Amino acid sequence: MPRPYKGFEPKWIRGEFPKNSYRSIFKWGAPLEIKAPKESLYKVIKEKFELDDQFFTEYKEDLGFDKVKLDIPCNLSQDDLAAFKKIVGDEYVRTDDYARLSVAYGKTMFDIMRLRRKRIDAVPDAVLYPDTKEQIEQIVAYCAEKKIPLYVYGGGSSVTRGVECAKGGVSLDMRLRFNKVIEFNETDQVITVQAGMSGPKLEEVLNNAVKLFGAKRAYTCGHFPQSFEYSSVGGWVVTRGAGQNSTYYGVISDIVIGQEYATPIGAIKTDQYPRKATGPDIGQIMMGSEGAFGVLTHVSLRFFRHMPETIKRFSYMFADWETGQAAAREIMQSEGGYPSVFRLSDPEETELMMKMYNVDDSPLRHLFKLKGFKEGEMCLYLGFTNGEKGFSKNCAKNVHRICKRFGGMSLTGLVTKAWEKGRFNDPYMRDTIHDFGLITDTMECSVNWSNMSQVHRDVRAFCKSRPKTICLTHMSHVYPQGANLYFIFIVQMTDPEEFRAFQAGILDAIQKSGASMSHHHGIGKMFAPWLEGSIGKNQFDIFRALKRHFDPDNIMNPGGTLGLDLTDDQKRFLGSVKTI
Repeated sequence: MPRPYKGFEPKWIRGEFPKNSYRSIFKWGAPLEIKAPKESLYKVIKEKFELDDQFFTEYKEDLGFDKVKLDIPCNLSQDDLAAFKKIVGDEYVRTDDYARLSVAYGKTMFDIMRLRRKRIDAVPDAVLYPDTKEQIEQIVAYCAEKKIPLYVYGGGSSVTRGVECAKGGVSLDMRLRFNKVIEFNETDQVITVQAGMSGPKLEEVLNNAVKLFGAKRAYTCGHFPQSFEYSSVGGWVVTRGAGQNSTYYGVISDIVIGQEYATPIGAIKTDQYPRKATGPDIGQIMMGSEGAFGVLTHVSLRFFRHMPETIKRFSYMFADWETGQAAAREIMQSEGGYPSVFRLSDPEETELMMKMYNVDDSPLRHLFKLKGFKEGEMCLYLGFTNGEKGFSKNCAKNVHRICKRFGGMSLTGLVTKAWEKGRFNDPYMRDTIHDFGLITDTMECSVNWSNMSQVHRDVRAFCKSRPKTICLTHMSHVYPQGANLYFIFIVQMTDPEEFRAFQAGILDAIQKSGASMSHHHGIGKMFAPWLEGSIGKNQFDIFRALKRHFDPDNIMNPGGTLGLDLTDDQKRFLGSVKTI
C-alpha cells in the first residue's frame, strides 16, 4: 500500500461507478482498482505544470458516470441479424447501445478523450460473440457475400485505433466465449488456443499443466506485455507484440509456431514445423496483418519451463545515458546469455522511477552523491534473468561484471522487485490523473545501436518543444543489433484534436530520425498514414497485393488499417507537411 499523504491529497475517483457508464468502457482494467501517484510524484507533477493544490480540488474532465446512450441506428437488415443469430445463437448477437460502444474504441488517449466527451465517431451495427472457429468462418463467409465490414475486438488494449469500427458493420467480441484451449502437446511443447484467450488465462493454464493435463511440470508462456492482464493472444499475434521478458523468451513472432485464419477467400492454416525452407513463410506474412486479411481463430504457441526459483534480479545506476547504452550493448553482444527483463531508463525517467519505486525514500540516494552521480544525468538499469539455474546465475554474473566495468553502481534486486509490483498496474494511473486534465500516453520505435542517441535526442526535442512536457524514455526489448525505445509523455491537454496533432508530430520525428515506426504496438489506423513512407512504396505494394488476394472487397477491418485504403493525400512521407 502507498504511504498516506502528509499534505493535501486530491480526491481520486475510487469505488463503484455505474456498470453501464462511459467510464466502465474507457477505464483501464479492473473496475475497482486504481493507482494514485505517490505524494512525491504528485509534487513533481505540480511543479512541472506550475499547478497548486487548488487546481486539484475540481475535476477538469467528465468523469464518465453517465449511462451510455447513442443516437446511431443499426444499419443491418433483419435478414442479416437473423443470419448471424442462426450462426452464434440469439443471445450472442447484440445491437444495444452499450454493447456496440464497448467494442468501438481501444485504449489510446485519443479514444479516451473522445469517450469522455461522448464523441462517437463510429460504432459497429452489431456485436457478435462467437464460440468456435467454424462459427467465425461462417460469419466471414456471410460478410464477404453481403459485403458487410467486419472487425475484431480481442482484449481492447489497442493504442493504435486498431479495433475502431470506422465503417460500421459487425465486430466480433472474442472475450466472452472464444477463449478455450484446443490442444496441449507436452512432447512438442506447443499449446493451441482460441485467439480470444487472455494473457492471465493462458499463463494460468500453463502454470497448472500438471493438474489440467497430467503434464510432468509447470510451464509459462513467457510473453508479458504491460497490457498482459487485459490483452488477448490474438491481439498479440496480429500486432506482432512483445512482452517485457522478450529479450530471453522472444517477441510473439518468435513464440508463435502455427496460426489459423478465416478469410474472405477461405480458411488459411499454417503448419507447426519449427523451421522450414518452403518459400516465403505464410505464418510471418499473416502475422501483423491486424485483421486486414482475415480473422485469426486458432494460435499455436511454444511454451517454456516455469522456473521462478531460478530468477536472478539486479539493478544498477550508471553515470549517464551514453554510459548506460554502452553497457547495455556490451551485455547483448558479449555472448554471455541474455537477461529476460532488460530496461534502461534515461535521466528524466530515472528521476521519476526513483519516486515511483521508493528509491528516493531509501539510503541509496545518499550513496549516489558519494559515487559522484549527478541528479538529472544518472540512468537506472534493472532486469532479471530466467532459465536453467546455472544459466540464469551465470547470465546475472556476466551482467554484473559488465556493469561494474562501465562504472555501474549495484542497487541489488530490491528496485527490480518494486518495479515488478507495478509492471502491470501503472496504466491505472493514467485514468487517475486524466480526471484532472493531465494526459499520459506512449509511443515506441525500433532503433539500432548506431542511431539510438540520435533518435532519443530528436524525438525528445520535439516532445520538449511543447512547454511543460514530461518525456520519459527507456530502452527495452533489447538485441545485439539495437533495441526498442519507449517514450512516455505527460502533458496538460483537453482537446482530442490537439492531442492527435501532438502525436502526429512525434511520429514525424520518429520517421525523420530513421527509426522504425513501431516495434510492438502495431500500426492500426492511427499510425497508418506513416507506414508507406517508413517502409517504402515497393514493400507497401506487397501489402496491397496481399490485401487484394485475401480481401478483394475490403470488408476486413476497413477504414485505414495499415494504410491500405488511405488516399495519397492522407499519407505522410518524410518531410511531408500533409495532415492526417
